[in-house]
Amino acid sequence: MGEATAMSEVAERQDERWLSAVMHGAFLVLLASSFVRYLTHDRSQGHVLTIGSLYAVLGLVYVAGVRWAPAPRPGARPTGRHLGWLAGVSMCWVVLLMWAPSATWCLMPILFAGLHRLPTRIAAPVGALLTALVVASQLRGGSGATNPNMLLAPPAVAAVATAVLVRLKRQSARQGVLIAGLVATRESLAASERAAGTLAERQRLSAEIHDVLAQGLASQQMLLRAAEQLWSTDPAAARRHVADATAIVERGLVEARRFVRDLGPADLTDHTLSTALAALALRESTPRLTVTFHEEGPVASVPPPVSRAALRIAQGALANVREHANAGRAVITLTRLDHEVCLDIADDGTGCDPGTAETPPPRGARTSAADRGFGLPAMRGRARRAGGTLRLESAPGEGTVLTATFPLPSSSSSSSSSSLSSLSSSSSCHRAKGSR
Repeated sequence: MGEATAMSEVAERQDERWLSAVMHGAFLVLLASSFVRYLTHDRSQGHVLTIGSLYAVLGLVYVAGVRWAPAPRPGARPTGRHLGWLAGVSMCWVVLLMWAPSATWCLMPILFAGLHRLPTRIAAPVGALLTALVVASQLRGGSGATNPNMLLAPPAVAAVATAVLVRLKRQSARQGVLIAGLVATRESLAASERAAGTLAERQRLSAEIHDVLAQGLASQQMLLRAAEQLWSTDPAAARRHVADATAIVERGLVEARRFVRDLGPADLTDHTLSTALAALALRESTPRLTVTFHEEGPVASVPPPVSRAALRIAQGALANVREHANAGRAVITLTRLDHEVCLDIADDGTGCDPGTAETPPPRGARTSAADRGFGLPAMRGRARRAGGTLRLESAPGEGTVLTATFPLPSSSSSSSSSSLSSLSSSSSCHRAKGSR
């Protein structure tokens, strides 16, 4: 927007310089031609030196004003120096007109070059006065019958010039208002886009922090509390819990550093989604919870946004299984078809009421409830931002299946292949539920 405004200002200045150059050139040409006209037709005995001096003074005053008293920018107030120059040029022209009626046509460049920058309420009366002087000069210098053109031509030309100037001023004012409105609208839209981008980034960062830091800290807390309880009765099991907590700390540190660097999952830096999910299943497996990973179909090429969302959803889902489900087994199933990729996380835990599970916890609730209240909406938001959907199927005492489905660009498969793939998707996306 700034670059476009600057380009518009440069073009406007170029137009102004071009118009000024034409007007100044026209004045000098008319000044010279009127002097030649005086020498050839209106020359009076004994006044040649005086008239020539007046022509020279008018030309010098005009050129000096162009150099040291430039016209104001459109819409700006004229300076005192410019007003003084206009008054001086007008007085020199009036005095010259009294001696040489040939200087009549020098009025037009004066009107255009100087008076068009004045407010209309000032420029119109001044222009009318100068036009009346032109008519009086023509009548005084005429001989014989009165020529109607002497009376009508100068006012007609002045009226046309005035109408054009007023029209240009009003059009420029309307364009200025329109441009100001457009600039304000663009600034408002830019501010709205920045605000929306900031809000989306905050939501994404909150989900990243929840998945990277909060889930890891919750796991460490559980392991360390278990180690504390078993330290005196079963030191070996307590040490295993401490070792698991240490491993979680190391992974969390890697994730946090990666999070600071480019906010992307560390497991996806040098690995595919399948490899990352397999490594996640291996890490999350404990003596109390066995996590396995299954892959259905070639899942080598998944878009990065879908891969990041799927991995984060799997991490959040396993954290909920570990903390709340009291499950002994969980299965991660990744299915890739021509038109979509499906991620299932199923467990054989205690299950829950889906409506209750998605209700945000009350203010001041315990950490586990707060995590549960934020985790499902966060996972649903991740799926939505990646263009997918999230579905929760559960019942008390029957375990839970969390399904995330992400659409992918369709390949050039035939319609029959697509129908077969869709049927396969419907069965494979829920295969994990039956295998709990």
